[in-house]
Amino acid sequence: MAPPPNSRSPGVLYWGPRLFLGSLAIAFLIHLNHPASSFSLSSLFSPNSESAITAITYCYTSILTSAGSSSEADCFSISPDGKFTKVFHSAEDVLVVGDNDNNEGGGMGGSSAVVEMKEGHVIPGIWDGHGHLIQYGEFLHSVDLFGASSVEMVRERVRGYLKERGGEGSDVGSKENWARGVGWDQMVLGEMPSAAMLESDPALKGKYIMLDRVDVHCTWVSQAILDLIPPESLPEDVPGGEIIREPGMGVFCDNAMDIITSLWPKPDAERKKTFLKSAMKELHKVGLVGMNDAGVTPTDLKVYEEASRNEDWWTLRVYAMIECGERNVFCPLKADSVKTQHEDGMLTIRSVKLFADGALGSWGSAMIDPYSDKPSTRGSLLVNGSTLESLARSWSNAGYQVNIHAIGDLANRYAIDALEAALKDSCPKGTSLKDCQNQSHRFRIEHSQIIHPTDQARIRDLGIIPSIQPTHATSDMAYAESRLGPERTRTEAYRMRSLIHELKVQPVLGSDFPVEPPNPFEGMYAAVTRKNPHTGKGVDGDNKGWYEEEALSLEEALAGFTEGVAGGMFTEGKTGVIREGAFADWVVLDEPLEVLAAREGGEGLRKIKVRETWVGGRKVYDREEEASEKVVNGGEEGVREDL
Repeated sequence: MAPPPNSRSPGVLYWGPRLFLGSLAIAFLIHLNHPASSFSLSSLFSPNSESAITAITYCYTSILTSAGSSSEADCFSISPDGKFTKVFHSAEDVLVVGDNDNNEGGGMGGSSAVVEMKEGHVIPGIWDGHGHLIQYGEFLHSVDLFGASSVEMVRERVRGYLKERGGEGSDVGSKENWARGVGWDQMVLGEMPSAAMLESDPALKGKYIMLDRVDVHCTWVSQAILDLIPPESLPEDVPGGEIIREPGMGVFCDNAMDIITSLWPKPDAERKKTFLKSAMKELHKVGLVGMNDAGVTPTDLKVYEEASRNEDWWTLRVYAMIECGERNVFCPLKADSVKTQHEDGMLTIRSVKLFADGALGSWGSAMIDPYSDKPSTRGSLLVNGSTLESLARSWSNAGYQVNIHAIGDLANRYAIDALEAALKDSCPKGTSLKDCQNQSHRFRIEHSQIIHPTDQARIRDLGIIPSIQPTHATSDMAYAESRLGPERTRTEAYRMRSLIHELKVQPVLGSDFPVEPPNPFEGMYAAVTRKNPHTGKGVDGDNKGWYEEEALSLEEALAGFTEGVAGGMFTEGKTGVIREGAFADWVVLDEPLEVLAAREGGEGLRKIKVRETWVGGRKVYDREEEASEKVVNGGEEGVREDL
C-alpha cells in the first residue's frame, strides 16, 4: 500500500507539529468546558454519567479510512449509538466543529463532547467473509490436530486432552459426551486413519471419539462409535458421500457423515453459548469486528438470537447464513422464524447456504474431468444439478440471498446454472441479470476454488460474487497440482487477481475458520505473497510464491476483508470503512499497515499483533490489558482455563 501524497513519515513524526498543537488546544478547551473532569472516557461517556455526553472524538497517530484511501485522517467522532458522526482530516478541524452542528458531530462547541488523544495507527474494522462461529468455539474446547504428522501424534494429543479433561467426575469420552477434535489430514499423516488405530491405544480403548478432517468434510471415529451402528445398516454406497473401508472402517466423508452426526450427543444451548463466547474473544484478538457465519441451523440461530441480547459478551457482528437441519432442502417456515436484522448491526440473518460438493483434499470436489492423481473418480456432487437449481429458485423467490458452497469446476458450473436460473425467475423484465444481481440479490459462491474459464466469464456477466479464502490456496498448494494437473491448475484454480482485473469482480475474502486459522493478516499475507503464512515459504520450501500472477496488492487484500465483505452482505458504506454514518468499528496497530507489511521483506504482515479492536465504539480487545491480566494470573492462560 503506497503512502498517500505528502504523507507523514512513520513513527513519532506522524503526530506532526499540527497535531501536537491541535492536541494542546483541544486539551485546553476540554479544561474550560470540564474544569473538574479527569479527561477520562470511562467517567464522561457513561450511561449513568451526570454529563450529557452526546459524542466522543478520538484522535490517533494516523487513521486509514478505507482500503486504498488517498488521504488519511487524524480524528473521528462517534455517537452513543456506536456510529461514526465525523471524520476529521486535520486535528485543527476538531476545534472549529461544534455549535454550528449542534454537537451532532462530536465537536468542541459545547459541554456535551469530549476528545481523547490516543497513540496507534487505525485501519477500518476487519471482517471474515466465511467462517463457522460455533464450530470455532467448539474447536477451542476440543483436540487441536492441525499439523499432526503421524497417527501416533494424533493419539498423543487425544491422550493429553483426555488427561487434561478427565478429572474426577468428568465424562469426556463417554457415550453422553464424546471427545471431539479437528485438523487431521491423511496427506500429512501419510495414511488414511481407521478406528482400529485409536482402539489400539490402551488409554483410548472404549472411548467415544470423533475427529474431523482439516476441511471438516470427513470425520474419523473410534470403535465405540462404530459399535453403535448395526453393520447391516451401513450402505455400500452413499450418494454424495463415501464410507472409507481401507485400511479399515472409521472414516466417513461428506453425506456419509450424517450417519455419525445423527448419533452424536449434541451440545445443549448453554454449552453452545460458551463456544460462542470463547470464539468471539479469540476473534477480536486478531482484529476481527465481524464475520459471515457460513451455515447455521435454525435451532442454533435461536441460540444466537437469545445470546445476541447479552451486550456484556456478544461483541462480534454476525451475518449468518441459514442451513436447514437437513442439508440442501427448502425449510421456509423454520427460516422465517429466525430471519432478523438488528438495527445495531450485531446480528443479521437474511441468507441461506446450500452445498454442491465436497473438498479437494479428500477427492470430494466435483470435477468436470477425472482427478489427475486418481483417474477413477471425478469427486462427489452432494446434490444433483436440477435439485440445486430448484432450491436456489425456491429460496430466492422466498426473499433470501442464496450462497452455494462449490469447490470443483463441475460444482461451480452447477452453482452458476442454479443462480442464473434464480435470477431469471425473480428479476423484472427489461432489467439485466447483472444489474438485478448487484442491486437486489448478491448471490455468492462460497470458495469458488476451481472454475472453468467458460464459467469464469459467466461469473463476470452475471455479477456473481466469489467468496474466497486465500489461505486455502497456500494450504492446498502442496497437492493441488497433483490433483488437478498443471493446465487445470494454471487456468482454473485459486484465482484472485484475475477475478479483479480481468473479470472486474470484487471478491469476498475470509478464512473458513476453524478449517484455517482466523487471523485476517495471515489471509492478507497469503493473498499478497501466495506463500504459506505459517512458514513464510512457497510450495517447494523456497521464497517463491505459488502462481504469483494471481497475487493481490495489499490494498486489494485489505479491501477483500473490509469493503468486499460489505458488498457481499449489503452493508457497503456501513462496515469496513471509517466514514460518517458507518458503524464505529476499527482496529489499532503499532505502525501503519503498509509499514508493517513491508518489514522483513514482506514477512511483517503475517506477524502483525493487533493492539486494540473496537466494535460500535466499544473497546473489545486490548493487548496491554490482556498482558496485564496474564501477569496477575501467573502467566499464559488459555481459553479452556478462562471458561
